[in-house]
Amino acid sequence: MKKIVLAAVAFGVTLGSANLLEEAVKLDVKKVCDVKTNGLEKVIGVAEKFNPEAIKLGVEFKRLGIRNREYIKYTKEAIKKKQKEAVIKYKEKGKEKSQTFPTDYAAWRACTFAIRALQQVKEAEETWRLAVPGDGFKF
Repeated sequence: MKKIVLAAVAFGVTLGSANLLEEAVKLDVKKVCDVKTNGLEKVIGVAEKFNPEAIKLGVEFKRLGIRNREYIKYTKEAIKKKQKEAVIKYKEKGKEKSQTFPTDYAAWRACTFAIRALQQVKEAEETWRLAVPGDGFKF
């Protein structure tokens, strides 16, 4: 047990995050993040569960200048207000900007980004060696 803890700390991963990583790897993103099947609250709840771990590991997704935490925050606000569109505010080069997305799309996007960030961490741990020159790949 002591060796496992030391190994996890050596790689910058705590045992709690290792559990979330393993859980994220096992998930089918299409099924878990399907808004029509699961509903907005459940989908955004999944995003809230996994995104803090992505932030902690430094792999949080950022698309169109918007961090995933902003997708989650403003989508939750839109769900509470029962709006059909989520207005997501963010800062880019010191200026405050906003973009509008349909609420179900914003929730799907936040969920997908949170899970895929952790899945890609796990994939990178397993496949990084394949990209090293001299390991049988021709470049």
